[in-house]
Amino acid sequence: MIALFLSPANTPFAVSIGLMVMIALVEVVGALMGMSPSSALDNLLPEVDTDLDLDADVDIDGVAGGPFDADAPTIPDAPNVGPLSQVLGWLCVGKVPILVLLIVFLTTFGLAGFFLQALVRGFFGGPLPAIVAVVPALFAAVPATRMAGLTLARIIPKEQTEAVSSRQFIGKVATIIRGEARKHAPAEAKLTDRFGQTHYVLVEPDAEADTFGQGAQVIIVSQSGSIYQAILNTSDAMIKPSPGGQSNEVR
Repeated sequence: MIALFLSPANTPFAVSIGLMVMIALVEVVGALMGMSPSSALDNLLPEVDTDLDLDADVDIDGVAGGPFDADAPTIPDAPNVGPLSQVLGWLCVGKVPILVLLIVFLTTFGLAGFFLQALVRGFFGGPLPAIVAVVPALFAAVPATRMAGLTLARIIPKEQTEAVSSRQFIGKVATIIRGEARKHAPAEAKLTDRFGQTHYVLVEPDAEADTFGQGAQVIIVSQSGSIYQAILNTSDAMIKPSPGGQSNEVR
């Protein structure tokens, strides 16, 4: 077995299996320490629209007649989905944690490579060169990763499968609940998605001169990484009661 792993023809596949084991250990250790390496890595990736259907509309509760009028702030259009986002979405990134998909890919790539080399050795008496064997192993690993991602996305707990894409927070009303938000100094805010679930996000003013105090209600207009940019909610139709009677303060 050791000789099989150390064979030059199997080097890419041995490295793949080794990386898989290391990543799995990092994820387990992180979970034991109360951290989530997978979530941290997900935040570094570009936003992926898993449904190719952005929900950038603003919902208004309790207003007859539908959308808010022309006095409400204009929400900028969401950016076009790029090729990288399309590839990541096809691989189910955003529906399944990226480290889980990476573990699946590395495992299937490594096992497919070892199986291929063993098959070739059995028929022809020797393995393929590593650079040649990598190609069919990739062709096996990529669709296998997608299929595994689709399967995992169906069995992930309901609260995760119903979770909206963070890009769909654009256009939602959020309330500053802790701290004071300034440009480049975000504060914590909470908002409710279309499933009625509460999310806690970091928000900063979109304009350099604005400051949002605790209790201020704002509208999310854009996202940069894990930070959301917002403008003051000036639409009477969209103002929600603030807990504790706090005023919507902006300076």
